[in-house]
Amino acid sequence: MISIKKFTFNPLQENTYVLFDETGECIIVDAGCYFSYEKEELTRFISENKLQPVKLINTHCHFDHILGVTFCRLTYGIPFFAHEDDEFLIDRAIAQGEVFGVPMEAVDRPDGWIGEGDQISFGKSSLEAIHAPGHAPGSLVFYHRGQGFILAGDVLFQGSIGRTDLPKGSYEQLIDHIKSKLLVLPDETVVYCGHGPETTIGAEKATNPFLSDE
Repeated sequence: MISIKKFTFNPLQENTYVLFDETGECIIVDAGCYFSYEKEELTRFISENKLQPVKLINTHCHFDHILGVTFCRLTYGIPFFAHEDDEFLIDRAIAQGEVFGVPMEAVDRPDGWIGEGDQISFGKSSLEAIHAPGHAPGSLVFYHRGQGFILAGDVLFQGSIGRTDLPKGSYEQLIDHIKSKLLVLPDETVVYCGHGPETTIGAEKATNPFLSDE
């Protein structure tokens, strides 16, 4: 069974997740740790729980979601994976950070790419990748059907959706993918968001103003 630990990091209050199962293997999703105390918080949790990081995976590659990638890569010697359509965002990470007043160093390109339907495996567990562009062209959602949860990145939030005014964003595309790929999941599916609190698919279908057909 997968356990999920959420950390809220960096000036943009981005959610980083550590997922692990009974084997002790774990993955780090959207490593956004920026300040030294945030890096210490992450490594302390991993150490105290005797976890073995095996992969870094990203829902997308806007700068606030990759601020901790280099640190985690070097600390744990693990590979980094994202969707290929977001490679240009990694190349522009320093410029993105400057716009928001967050200095950062360049991030090396991923060790491999994740596409629609790929399985992200660790320990005895795996997640299914769902490609849902609109917020970013390479936006991915990671789904565990058995436990009924998704890691939605910045695709879907409690009562809101990801912004679409950033490079290669598309409001129409984002709404289409949310409706065709996420809202078809069971209502009880828990949504772990890239910013803010958790929600459920059912709650967003019922109350999210961006998803109303009226």
